[in-house]
Amino acid sequence: GLDFGVQSGTGSYSVIAVNTATGCSISMSGSANISINPLPNAYNVTGGGGYCVGGTGINIGTDNSDVGTNYQLYRGTTPVGTAAPGTGGTLAFGTFTSPGTYSVVATNASTGCVMPQVGTATVVVNPLPPVHTVSGGGNYCLGGAGVHVILIGSNVGVTYELYKNGVGTGILLSG
Repeated sequence: GLDFGVQSGTGSYSVIAVNTATGCSISMSGSANISINPLPNAYNVTGGGGYCVGGTGINIGTDNSDVGTNYQLYRGTTPVGTAAPGTGGTLAFGTFTSPGTYSVVATNASTGCVMPQVGTATVVVNPLPPVHTVSGGGNYCLGGAGVHVILIGSNVGVTYELYKNGVGTGILLSG
């Protein structure tokens, strides 16, 4: 057999054979049709950001999706869950707590054509401030100035607010 190489133009291809010694020619049987399937639409990946240790995590989705297209979420190069079918609107993959960079690849369910979606969502887990001990307090006499409430230790870059009976007093101090 002969291979005419990769052809990318759409249309119907046929072959005519010519005997180089006699000049006689004949059409070969059959044909090969080539068509181009469109790629899925590219939509924006949404969500991402930081959350505090122990929090509920970060939502990830796309700002649009197409019916007949499946959307696979990836964390790095690893698929996360199963592909979600397009809805014709926004798509939500859920809430994620594992840190990393997430991306989405769309696959046309009929043609298998794939298209990475635009952008990524990064999930960052932020540490909580270190815990320090509250001390002080005690009794004082009516009409007296009161007593000190002390936080033993503090950290630079952390703001501390004094609460009374679970309600913020508005007294803020920086470590």
